[in-house]
Amino acid sequence: MPTLDKVSVDLMVVLGTTTMPIHQVMRLSRGAIIELDSTEQDEVKVLANNLPVASGVVVVNRNRIAVEVKQMLPKAAGQR
Repeated sequence: MPTLDKVSVDLMVVLGTTTMPIHQVMRLSRGAIIELDSTEQDEVKVLANNLPVASGVVVVNRNRIAVEVKQMLPKAAGQR
């Protein structure tokens, strides 16, 4: 499958979300702490090209952070 070697997919891991007014966003600076709606034990969402594809947990090994996939999500209606 050498053709697939050239296909790029944007992967994103969502640890949590929050909502804040734009005036707070405008005042953010380096070192700012943004509280999320999740804890370190909560599952994370794995998105491929902004589409949810899996869920998992954060794994820390020394100074490396990774995600262990626990479940592949079913393909939603309308996705190709």
